[in-house]
Amino acid sequence: MSKRRKLREYWTFLSSAARQPSTVGAVLPTSQHVAEAVAAFVPSSGTPTVLELGPGTGRLSEPIQRRLGDQGRHLAVEIDPKMVRYLQRTKPWLRVIEGDATHLRKLLDDAGVDRVDAVISSIPWTLLPREKQRELLHEAASVMSADGVFTTVTYLTALWRPSSQKFVEALEDSFDEVTPRATVWRNVPPARIYACRRPR
Repeated sequence: MSKRRKLREYWTFLSSAARQPSTVGAVLPTSQHVAEAVAAFVPSSGTPTVLELGPGTGRLSEPIQRRLGDQGRHLAVEIDPKMVRYLQRTKPWLRVIEGDATHLRKLLDDAGVDRVDAVISSIPWTLLPREKQRELLHEAASVMSADGVFTTVTYLTALWRPSSQKFVEALEDSFDEVTPRATVWRNVPPARIYACRRPR
């Protein structure tokens, strides 16, 4: 990524955080180290449908697209109109749907998408109340195929907050298998990735 493009991405991220602090959960865009680790959960064979929730500036999108190659479909649901326009301009290969992920089933129905094989979330879970966490997870689980995987990023700085603990409980109520992966220390703040399978 060029220096100019990186600066533009940071400015877009920071301006979104200033406008809507409740929808941005980190002080900087997700690092490339986290992006590569998350992309590893995307199926690399067949024609999978991959859905990103809250992609922001799309830092996770490019490694996901590289792993998909020319196979499958790559979609994203983003609530911030400015981020939607940014993604449409900078990542024309990504199908971006503007909307609230609490209406995910309807948004995908309107887009002609029945099931997805991988859901990757950058939603700032710890900023959300318990009811909202569970509502979003229910919607995500409802659109996944039986053997799909839900992958999300949390931050160690928020690990001991009650909202973080309730989020892990919500994951365990929504999926039969919830596996915390290795911590990615080369991120600000350090990140933990959860991989969840078999929606309940």
